[in-house]
Amino acid sequence: MRLRLISALAAVAGMALAGAPAAQAQPVKFGLCYDLSKAYTFVTPQIVQAAKDYADIVNAKGGIEGHPVEIVVQDHGNEPQRGIECYEKLKREGVMMFDMLSTPVSRAVLPRVMADGNILLQSFVGRGDAIDGDVFKWVFPIGPTYWGQMANDIQYIKTKSNNNMKDVKIAFIYPDYPFGQEPIPILKTLAGKEGFDLQLFPNPLPGNDQAAIWTQIRRYNPDWVISWNLSNMHVVAAREMKRNGVAMDKLITVNWLNEVDINNIGAENAKGLKRGTNVAGGQNHPLIAQIVKELYDKNKGSGDRKNLADVYYNTGLAMYSSLFEGVRNAIKKDGWPLTPQKIKDGLESLRNYDANGLIAPVTVTAKDHGGGGKTRIEMWDGAKWVPQTDWFSAYNDVVMDVVKQQSAEFAKAPK
Repeated sequence: MRLRLISALAAVAGMALAGAPAAQAQPVKFGLCYDLSKAYTFVTPQIVQAAKDYADIVNAKGGIEGHPVEIVVQDHGNEPQRGIECYEKLKREGVMMFDMLSTPVSRAVLPRVMADGNILLQSFVGRGDAIDGDVFKWVFPIGPTYWGQMANDIQYIKTKSNNNMKDVKIAFIYPDYPFGQEPIPILKTLAGKEGFDLQLFPNPLPGNDQAAIWTQIRRYNPDWVISWNLSNMHVVAAREMKRNGVAMDKLITVNWLNEVDINNIGAENAKGLKRGTNVAGGQNHPLIAQIVKELYDKNKGSGDRKNLADVYYNTGLAMYSSLFEGVRNAIKKDGWPLTPQKIKDGLESLRNYDANGLIAPVTVTAKDHGGGGKTRIEMWDGAKWVPQTDWFSAYNDVVMDVVKQQSAEFAKAPK
C-alpha cells in the first residue's frame, strides 16, 4: 500500500512538472547598475522605464524563448566603487549581463567583468576602443561610440565646408571628466588629418557657470561649436551663447540632449541647434504604439506616461531590444541554460538589426562589437527635430586605427 501511494504521488508530481513549464522556466536576468541619485538622473529613469516596459511586453508573449525577463536595477550614484559593488552583488545573484550607463563607472568595472567572463553592455557610453572584439571579448558597445559620433560630426562639418576644412575653426566644449574627455583622441586625430583649427574648452563640473568659457569661445570666433554637455549644462550654454552673440546654428551637441532640454532652453531660442543622434525620436513607432496600448492604456506602465515622448525612452528601447535579440539568438542556437559564452555568441550573430527602425542597422561580429557606428544629424526647427542626414558613419579607418592603438595599450597593461 505504502509503495503504491509513493508511486501515485510521484506520478502526480511528474504531471504537475510537465503541465507548467512556463511557470517554472528560469528567468533571464539583466543587471542595470545605474546612477539613479546624482549626475545622470536626467536620463536613467527613462531608460529604466523603457527596459521594464519592454520586458513586460516580451513576458506577455512568453518571454525570450519561454524564459521570463527580469530587470534588476540598483543605484551606483555615478561612483566607480559603488558600481563595482553593484556588479559583485548582482553577480552573486546570478546576473551575467550588466549595464552601467556611465563612462567612469563602465571604465572601472570593465576589467573585472573581463576577468570574470561576463557580459558588459556599453551602448552609447564608455570606452571607444571597446568595439575591438579581439581585445574586449566580453564588452558590447552596440551602436555608435562617442568616437564614432564625433567622427560623424566632423564629416557633417566637412560637407558644409565644401569638403575643405583648412580654414575651419572648431571649438569643443566639454565637462572636464571622463565622459567629456572620451572623444578627444578622435577629435585631435581628425584635426591633424583634415587640417582644421581645433581649440578645447574644458569646463569644470557641475557646469552651471560657463560665463568664462563662452567669453573665451567668443574671442576664438569659431565656425562651429561641438558641445559634449549634459542636461542643464545645455541650458546654461544656450544662455551664454546668446549673451556672447554666438549663433545657435553653429552648435552641434552630443546625443544627450532631449525634449526637456529644448523646453528649458525655449523652443524658439533653440531654433537651428543641431545634435548627433543614435536613435530615432518621437512616438511614431510600432513598439511604442504597442506599449501604449498594452501597458499605459491599462495603467500597467513602469513610469510616467509623458516619458514616452522623450528620446531617452527610445534610447532605452533600442539598447535592450538589441540585447534581448542577442539573448534570443543565443537560446535558439545553443539552448538553455544560458552562459556568458552563449550570450556572447548570440550578440555576435546580430545581422542588420535595427530594432524595427529605432536605430541604424547594426551587424555585430566577433571582431566588431560596435556594429557600424552610424548616427545622423538632426536640427531643431523651432517645433520639431528635422533630420539633416541619413544614417551614416565616417572616417571608419581613422577610428579603427585609434581603436587598435588604444586597445593594444589596454591589452599590454598589467591587470
